[in-house]
Amino acid sequence: MNEKLKEKIKESLSSVLPITLIVLALSVTLVPMEIGTLALFLTGAVLLIVGMGLFQLGAEMAMTPLGQGVGGRLMKGRKLLPILLVSFLMGVIITIAEPDLQVLANQVASIPNPVLIWTVAVGVGVFLVVAVLRVLLHISLANMLLIFYVLLFGLSFFSPDSFTAVAFDSGGVTTGPMTVPFIMALGVGLSAARSDRDGASDSFGLVALCSVGPILMVLLLGIFYSPSGAVYTTIEVAGVATTRDVVDQFLYALPQYGKEVTVSILPVAGVFVLFQLFTRTYHRRQVLRMAVGFVYTIAGLILFLTGVNVGFAPVGGLFGSGLADSRYKWLLIPIGVLIGYYLVKAEPAVQILNEQVEDLTGGTISRKMMNSALSLGVACAVALAMVRVLTGINIYWVIIPGYLIALVLSRMAPAVFVGIAFDSGGVASGPMTSTFLLPLAMGACSAVGGNVVTDAFGVVALVAMAPLIAIQVMGLLYERKSKGAPQPAVALPEDTVVEIEEEFE
Repeated sequence: MNEKLKEKIKESLSSVLPITLIVLALSVTLVPMEIGTLALFLTGAVLLIVGMGLFQLGAEMAMTPLGQGVGGRLMKGRKLLPILLVSFLMGVIITIAEPDLQVLANQVASIPNPVLIWTVAVGVGVFLVVAVLRVLLHISLANMLLIFYVLLFGLSFFSPDSFTAVAFDSGGVTTGPMTVPFIMALGVGLSAARSDRDGASDSFGLVALCSVGPILMVLLLGIFYSPSGAVYTTIEVAGVATTRDVVDQFLYALPQYGKEVTVSILPVAGVFVLFQLFTRTYHRRQVLRMAVGFVYTIAGLILFLTGVNVGFAPVGGLFGSGLADSRYKWLLIPIGVLIGYYLVKAEPAVQILNEQVEDLTGGTISRKMMNSALSLGVACAVALAMVRVLTGINIYWVIIPGYLIALVLSRMAPAVFVGIAFDSGGVASGPMTSTFLLPLAMGACSAVGGNVVTDAFGVVALVAMAPLIAIQVMGLLYERKSKGAPQPAVALPEDTVVEIEEEFE
């Protein structure tokens, strides 16, 4: 087996294993499960681990170099209209292929899947254009975020309550393992071509702005689209009696998700082919490596979505309803804290972001610092989400104060931490959140008789909000610890700059 693939699968195993062990422990104590259901869950977990490993390796081999190549070539052309047009098209195409969005769309009963997916994809495309303009025109990220979030909250008061939580959730799931490598690499390519001292710092913030677009578009959709008549139905676990039944459930689902994934990835592969034909950017060996990367990406996504939808998500719903049905329903809160703490470590896009942060800051902000801040922040967010499920508190009582605090901190924290924080918000709410935590909240909400659309949805939004505060607080503490010493310059490593320059000569 490829050594790099082994490494990625080991990373996926260490990420998914804590959640699996928590579920196993609770299945023999508070929420007993039938052996067949447990077998479905464990098989789903295995497919999730292997699929995530393949997908991460594929994204690293194909999406990252494609993003850097497109960004660098666009900047070399120095023509604004092609830059903006290509940015919009790539934002739309990459988002349609995002697995997190597919998972969320399957769970939103009030909006047909194609309607939600295309609405969100256009939102990402438009705001990727806005993010690119910010890099090109040197506009302050904090000022742009303040303007757009004020606009979002103002617009949300005109949209139906049934769309508010879904809108903020969609902003979190769109920046996942497919979009983050490409968007981060695009930012690196654009900022490296600028060749100024603030260029690397400005590579952060693209993911943050791309998270705003889906929220805005879904809120607008809510104003013009009536969801009446849609009813939420609890996800049912397939009835299985033997191990053969378990295998049959997954084999039956594989062709369906294989078709969905292939249709989603083909446009991205088409962009790669056209880009190479017109620009001849990559050498023959690079082309072969990226082609293999696309194969890994497709195979990983098929396994990932099959494992999620057949084994992982249904058991998450069953687990939530079982806890909420018991007299120990209050345990949802501490269990949510525990799950949230480990959940963020399982997000593949988080690890991609943390590696880029450590590289671009020359180790000033380490992966360990990022992981600690994110884990604590997400643990608190999941606790708040479980409180909402049990009490029915309106999401506005949580997200409005939360975003106000985040926006105030953005005026105080060092600039590099602001971009990292808002980028982290998007990547923290990835596939593990949408595939396990959201079904868990839905199942619990149904069991306590709450409104699933208003009380369960919103958990992804809270997970996305937590890092905004946690990372910026970390920045303030770091600045204070430095005792007023000048903030270290954030610069692209010299070997990376040389590599990019040579690539396009």
